Amino acid sequence: MLISLNLDVMKITRERLYKGEKGTYLKLTVAVNDQPDQYGNDCSVWEEQTKEEREAKKGRNFLGNGKVVHGKSKTIEAGELPIDNLGDENSDDVDLPF
Repeated sequence: MLISLNLDVMKITRERLYKGEKGTYLKLTVAVNDQPDQYGNDCSVWEEQTKEEREAKKGRNFLGNGKVVHGKSKTIEAGELPIDNLGDENSDDVDLPF
């Protein structure tokens, strides 16, 4: 399944960014809805919450919406997703939208 998302990067909580071996990361949660909204979006994305934040019912930091662009009618098994245009994993030539 391929999902196209639009994120409002100005809403990212800087404290949630963390350094990894190969870059700076942000954990996200994506929900795929059964029905699209009035704009045709059928996905939503938030910053990932900790267990403590969920238990305290702290509001999620909503970052944006998106659409399933491929694979809506097919269930994709783990490892089946074709990722052939991301470049060499050791290369800086990864095709990212930012």
